[in-house]
Amino acid sequence: MGACCSCHRIERFDGYLVEDHNHNRVIAKVIDDSDDHVLGRGEAGARVRLHGSSKYVSMFNQQGQKGFNQDAMTVWEYFNGDKDALFCGVFDGHGPSGHKVAQYIRDILPSKLSSTSKASSASISSIAVDVGEEHGDAQFFNSWKSRIIKSFIEMDEELEANERIESYCSGTTAVTVLKQKDQLIIANLGDSRAVMCTRDDQGQLIPEQLTVDLKPNLPSEAERIRSCQGRVMAMEGEPNVYRIWMPDEDCPGLAMARAFGDFCLKDFGLISTPQIFCRRLSERDEFVVLATDGVWDVLSNIEVIRIVASARKRSMAAKLLVDRAVRAWRYKYPCAKIDDCAVVCLFFKRQRPLLTKSVSEVTELSLNHPDPDPDPEVGSHVSAKTDDALDTVLNCEVKDSPEDAENTHGPLPRRRRRTKSSEEVQT
Repeated sequence: MGACCSCHRIERFDGYLVEDHNHNRVIAKVIDDSDDHVLGRGEAGARVRLHGSSKYVSMFNQQGQKGFNQDAMTVWEYFNGDKDALFCGVFDGHGPSGHKVAQYIRDILPSKLSSTSKASSASISSIAVDVGEEHGDAQFFNSWKSRIIKSFIEMDEELEANERIESYCSGTTAVTVLKQKDQLIIANLGDSRAVMCTRDDQGQLIPEQLTVDLKPNLPSEAERIRSCQGRVMAMEGEPNVYRIWMPDEDCPGLAMARAFGDFCLKDFGLISTPQIFCRRLSERDEFVVLATDGVWDVLSNIEVIRIVASARKRSMAAKLLVDRAVRAWRYKYPCAKIDDCAVVCLFFKRQRPLLTKSVSEVTELSLNHPDPDPDPEVGSHVSAKTDDALDTVLNCEVKDSPEDAENTHGPLPRRRRRTKSSEEVQT
């Protein structure tokens, strides 16, 4: 997700951050694994991927035209040491240090979730057997729900305490899926999205949106924000884009109601409590797509599942979707800067054709989004929108908060802490 602020380049390292048993942050080395694209081992021996594909996963992340790539993604196979469990997530950063915030959450959150679940993992796996399937689903969900909320809130507190990352006016979304056998636990923070591809009674592929885009103008979100003296309003030039503003200042103008970071707004209604949903898989379900808004801003849910289903090779499904999203950006917003796009496709069955070339509705999709005409006069019928209304943050100037040590002139702004109300921990 792009923003209107400049960022400084972050040095890359050959490893990723994990949490050891003493809750210390360490960098795990990249390993030479026989399975392609496995970066290393996480908590309880999980296989960590930041890109590439596996038997049931396709991942792709592409930088847009707004500066640094602020999208991040991860997949942890054999999550918590369970061969039937898998965690995946995408994270869409925004603000001057959005790329750092997204990478930090990507690296630490899965380990935190795994650590909090170890004590009760055995009892969780046997719940459905002990108390029956229907009641077991509820207990399974409630147990994971409490631990996920706890982990998200603790993750946000750790981010706030991390002086190496400017998060006063920088933050990230998060949409995660935890698959354990035939159960999905979906956690959503912000406006990234998870969409299921399933089948109707006639066997046709249909989308099922698993998350809600948590925008500030949703009635329940707006009520919370205004009760905390935050303002929710749209600018004159973008009447359909509602943003959160501080009580007495026209900043930062954040276009979502929940996020990690953005501590300038945490006293004014922005929260880091995720919405959590549970879904039991059936034979009709084919795959789930997690993606940042660089995809959803230009492609509908039905277009997304048709594109993924049309991929000749499962390993290329995520890249195909990003390629189509970029094409749609150029057609719908020819004067805009293309946003970053991150996609994780999680498949539930062994690979088999879902849509054949001859009957694929993707052919119709290609006609709806042709390559843009290079002649601006020929293409004048297309909306000449810029990306102004698509920026996540409008004004995030932070005094005395540079990222590079050599440019530091003073300490970062103090972030106010307060006791969380019961409303903030509700989903």
